[in-house]
Amino acid sequence: MEEGKLAVLQADIEGQMALIEEVHATLEERAADLQPGNEMQLESVAYQLHNLYNAIEDLFKIVADHFENQIAETPRWHTELLRRMREEIPGVRPALISRESYTLLNGLRGFRHFFRHAYGVPIEYAQLQINLEKARRLRPLLQQDVTRFLQQLRGASE
Repeated sequence: MEEGKLAVLQADIEGQMALIEEVHATLEERAADLQPGNEMQLESVAYQLHNLYNAIEDLFKIVADHFENQIAETPRWHTELLRRMREEIPGVRPALISRESYTLLNGLRGFRHFFRHAYGVPIEYAQLQINLEKARRLRPLLQQDVTRFLQQLRGASE
């Protein structure tokens, strides 16, 4: 990959990772002392989980736009974009995320879908805790994945 293009991609990825980290920090702040009966807090944490997945999906769009040039807006494009990020495309790019990250993200994608479409349905504390734990486990994994991805791109361009 051309050095200039790699530098731009790296800057875009690092900028998005900083935004993802901000969302993680807000999520942790809102989740402090999470209580089952506090509906406003449950909704706030759910909203931050929603934001976290959206921010990560934007990272995926950055990578897909750079390498694959397009993301078809089909009914399943969210699922396909996530799947594509766990796959290496030989001669084009390495996989962005590991299988473990993929599994956690797929669960968070499902929660995001529920949150967006379950009007009038209360947020269940137990389900929120499960997804909060996924986000917590994902935090260091995603950073490792992105570091590995950028190292592989730099290695391929040398």
